[in-house]
Amino acid sequence: MLLGDLGAEVIKVEPPEGDATRGWGPPWVGSVEAGTRTAAYFLAVNRNKRALRLDLKTADGAEILRRLLADADALVENFRGDGFARLGFDDEALRALNPRLVHLAISGYGTSGPAAERPGYDFIVQAVSGLMSITGDADAEGGSPTKVGVAISDILTGMLGAVGLLGALVGREEDVGAASGQGQRVDVSILGATLASLVNQAQNAFVAGAAPGRLGNAHPNIVPYETFETADGALAVAVGSERQWPRLCAALGKPELAADPRFATNGARVENRMALRPMLATTFGARVTGDWITALDAAGIPCGPINDVAEAFASEEAVALGMTVEQEHPGFGLIRQVGLPFQLSTTPASIRTPPPTLGQDSDAILGELGYGPSEIEALRGRGVI
Repeated sequence: MLLGDLGAEVIKVEPPEGDATRGWGPPWVGSVEAGTRTAAYFLAVNRNKRALRLDLKTADGAEILRRLLADADALVENFRGDGFARLGFDDEALRALNPRLVHLAISGYGTSGPAAERPGYDFIVQAVSGLMSITGDADAEGGSPTKVGVAISDILTGMLGAVGLLGALVGREEDVGAASGQGQRVDVSILGATLASLVNQAQNAFVAGAAPGRLGNAHPNIVPYETFETADGALAVAVGSERQWPRLCAALGKPELAADPRFATNGARVENRMALRPMLATTFGARVTGDWITALDAAGIPCGPINDVAEAFASEEAVALGMTVEQEHPGFGLIRQVGLPFQLSTTPASIRTPPPTLGQDSDAILGELGYGPSEIEALRGRGVI
């Protein structure tokens, strides 16, 4: 979808039963009666794509894919293990078919390790990667390992996959270099992407020689950088520099905290967080969230309310960014979607088409590949498309 947003023509090849996420509901759009019922989940990640329903286990289906790949810039697939190779599309076959093809292979655990044949699911990878172990409240506060509220491992894998694919395309277009004029294979695993996302927490473990624990909303390396209860809710506060700390103390009416050697530097505050936090919590609890936002904004202290998803997209900031868009879908009517996360000044990204229905563009795509109307009907009759 990211590549499509950036202008690529994307053809989504789905098995006869469709992408599994079409059934990950409710909530739903469409209806069972019309044969169009589709999960909102599918809508979230499939705009700017044309849809081809194809049975790759048939010889005719494999031939259709070969015709598609012969003139394609890139292929993205996420078969488990050597599943794609078993269908006749190993690396050697792909190079023979199209030497300029960039092949992005997404797997759960990589291609050579002991788990190479396992299916990759976001939830499981969040557990085995250590991400879940640092998410949630501390044991002392009754917490337990907790997944992130969206499929963050899947999202990170897709983003890193897009980066790797674009890097390979740039290398192909260079006049010199090992990749000049040539495609290449790009491997990205869900486990690898998630481990890479642990950044400072992983480095903390390497340096300290011990695994970090859960701190709820607190930051392991910055204090104060967390949420505090207020008189009517809660507030997120982030003191990201030493210049901000005395300004926060003044805004709280506690200038003496800035002069206290236990809290004078971030390192000291991290070491003494258990002494500092109750003082800050008591102060924040005395006033309502709105009052604190006004006071902290005036002092230049990063802060914000804890919005729910609906509130977040309705906020003035999200509206200004254009983060909600509306589209007319031919099967579902008016649908709302998340807007574009990037803005390019010369070649702007765009949302051109809504998420497709299953096999929506099969006839048109096959026509472009040289199949005639009678051939297309024959393929449909045999269940190939």
